Amino acid sequence: MSRRVFLNTCLMAGFALLGACASTPPAPVSVADTAARTPELSTLSGLIQQSGLAEQLRGAGPYTVFAPSNDAFKAVPPATMAQLVADKDLLRSVLSFHVLPAKLASAQVTNSSAKSVQGASLALSKAGSFVTVEDAVVQSADVPASNGVVHIIDRVLMPPVKK
Repeated sequence: MSRRVFLNTCLMAGFALLGACASTPPAPVSVADTAARTPELSTLSGLIQQSGLAEQLRGAGPYTVFAPSNDAFKAVPPATMAQLVADKDLLRSVLSFHVLPAKLASAQVTNSSAKSVQGASLALSKAGSFVTVEDAVVQSADVPASNGVVHIIDRVLMPPVKK
């Protein structure tokens, strides 16, 4: 009987250990890899790869990425999307306009502006729990990454045109 109790105890301990492993959230990865892991950011992830920004966004950072969802990219006029895909420099400029060279959690957002990696300033605003960047609303805030944070937004932001 004691052997049976011992085996049951071992089995229960093993199941408890497996259960603990299964419920452990995955470790954060870079902002580029966070976008790649997030199904609603698959369009952005592909464009990050195409633009050549992936390696930079896997770097030390810290970065804040205002990441347009797949639905946000669907709302961009087809001619504009075709132009972005055809012009790597333009694509890189548009995507880097969505990136801040600092980690900014949603709780830290104030009504202010911040300089993007692209060089132009982004207007940030907060009202209660609502955070906006330019005219986009943050739909899902504070997605952790090893080198920063990702905020999923509902629009693709276009940098100001240089004259």
